Amino acid sequence: MATTVRETMYDTEGSQVNEAAGQKTSAVELAGISRHFGKVKAVDSVDLSIPEGEFFGMLGPSGSGKTTCLRLIAGFEQPTAGHLKIFGQTVDGVPPYRRAVNTVFQDYALFPHMNVIDNVAYALTVRGVGRKERHQQAMEMLELVRLEEFARRQPAQLSGGQRQRVALARALVGKPRVLLLDEPLGALDLKLREQMQVELKTLQRELGITFVFVTHDQGEALSMSDRVAVFSEGRVVQVGTPEDIYERPEHRFVADFVGSSNILEPAFCQRIGAPEGLWSLRPEKIQLTDQSVTRENNVLTVSAEVSHMQYQGAVRRCVLSVAGHSLSLSVPSNVESLVVGQTVYARWNLDDMHRMVS
Repeated sequence: MATTVRETMYDTEGSQVNEAAGQKTSAVELAGISRHFGKVKAVDSVDLSIPEGEFFGMLGPSGSGKTTCLRLIAGFEQPTAGHLKIFGQTVDGVPPYRRAVNTVFQDYALFPHMNVIDNVAYALTVRGVGRKERHQQAMEMLELVRLEEFARRQPAQLSGGQRQRVALARALVGKPRVLLLDEPLGALDLKLREQMQVELKTLQRELGITFVFVTHDQGEALSMSDRVAVFSEGRVVQVGTPEDIYERPEHRFVADFVGSSNILEPAFCQRIGAPEGLWSLRPEKIQLTDQSVTRENNVLTVSAEVSHMQYQGAVRRCVLSVAGHSLSLSVPSNVESLVVGQTVYARWNLDDMHRMVS
C-alpha cells in the first residue's frame, strides 16, 4: 500500500505522531514567557497552551507582540523570562533547526536562483539526504500543494499564490510537527487571500499537524482558526474560539478590534434603562422600527435620530444618536427610506448584550 504524506508525519526523533482517538497532546506550551528589548516589553508574561492538531491564530495590531511570540516558538528569539515546551520537551536555548517546527514567512524567502523543486528540497540537501530521496520527498510536497507541474520553474515565473504554496511545501518537506505562519497572506490581493485561506485550512486538516498562524486581519483569524489568542501591548487579553472572541469579548479592546461593536458605558445604560455595567453590543443585533412598540420581555426599545448614513456596497452603515451616545448598525443598501435627521426606534434583545470586565 502506498504511504501517504499524512502517514509519514514524524517528530524530530523519528517517532510517529500519536493519533490515539480523542487524545489531545499539548503541542506548544508557553509559561510566563517574556521578551524584552531594553525597556520595551515586546512579549509580557504570556501563558498559552496549544493542543496538537489545532489551527491556532495569533491576532493583534502591529506591535502587539504576536510575531515576537511566534519567533520565540521558532527559536529565532530567546525569552527574557519564562519557559517554552514543544510536545512536552523544554526548548529554552535549543536552536531552530533542533525544534520540531518550521516557519513560513510573509515574504516567502524563496531562493531566486533556484527552481521550485530545488527550493523545496533545500533543507533536505543541507541535511545530506541523497539526491533521489530528496527529489521524491520534494515532489510529494509539490503534489500536496498542487504544483508538481511547476517543479522546474523559477520563483519569478510564479504568481503570488503559487510562490506561497512553494513556501508551504518547503516548510513541510522536513515533516515538522508544528508549522508556524507569519502573516503568510499579507502580500496577496483580496480574492487570492480568500482562496489561500481555504487552501491553508484544507491542508491543515489533511495533515493533522499543528498550525500557528499570525495575522492582524480579524477576518482571517475568525475564518481559519480553531482558537484565537488576541494580543495587545505584549499581552494576551483573550483566548477562545472565533465565536467566543466575536460574540463574547471580555475586554473593550477585543470588542473594538475584532469586528465593530457598540460599547455601552454604565452611564449610558442608566439613561436608557438597560442593565448596569460595561457592555458590548454588535451592530447586527440592533433592529430598526419607525414606531414605538410595546415593551416586550427582555427587549429594549429606544428613540433615536439618524445622524449619518454611509454606503458600503451590500449594506449601508447607519449611525444613530441615542441619548447623547452613538449607536452603529447596518441596513440593506436597498432600504432608502432612512434619511439623516429622521426619528426612528432602535430595539435589541438584552441577551445580545455581552458584559465586559474592562
